[in-house]
Amino acid sequence: MGLRTIWNNYKVLIVMGTSLGLIHWGWYNVKSHPALHKNKQDYIDVHILQKGQHRLGYTVD
Repeated sequence: MGLRTIWNNYKVLIVMGTSLGLIHWGWYNVKSHPALHKNKQDYIDVHILQKGQHRLGYTVD
């Protein structure tokens, strides 16, 4: 079983497996890039609404 036979029989598996692996590796690198993460100081504090306060047109009962 030579390389030509393996390539002809498993061409889709080789191409798709390599592509899937490279896509996942690239996505992992994009997600872990520090420029895409906010500092904890940049987060907006979420406050619990008290009864009778309005937010976006809704009343909290």
